[in-house]
Amino acid sequence: MRTTVLALVVACTLQAGELKLGEPLTQKRIVSLAELTTKPDSYVGTTFQVKGKITEVCQMMGCWIMLTDGKGAMMRIQMKEGEVAFPKDAAGRSAVAEGTLAKYELSKEAAIAAAKHEAADAGRPFHPESVKGPRVVYQIEGTGAVLSD
Repeated sequence: MRTTVLALVVACTLQAGELKLGEPLTQKRIVSLAELTTKPDSYVGTTFQVKGKITEVCQMMGCWIMLTDGKGAMMRIQMKEGEVAFPKDAAGRSAVAEGTLAKYELSKEAAIAAAKHEAADAGRPFHPESVKGPRVVYQIEGTGAVLSD
């Protein structure tokens, strides 16, 4: 009996640092951020999980995060606005996210507008001259995530 109670306390403690957002994670396939950023076209339309550390969170609605592997690979995870909100103080936490990779081809004007919007969401200054021309953007359209300390 004492062992069972101790096991329950340990299990509750381990899960206390987790925060589950959105739909439950169901995919078994895990794609590294390095692989994803090296060969993104191979994964467009594919559903999978990624793991990493959160570097940035949307400060307006908590609808997106930037996830990094700590070695230079980085990808944005965008959740449906109004349905899932990441804690605005989640930067620095680890995350496993699930979703489908999307590809967007933006004109220069659309790229400037998107960069301006992202800077406002992140609470950082925007410099339009930093957008040099049309660009292709890849992001994960997220359905669920699990954050841990």
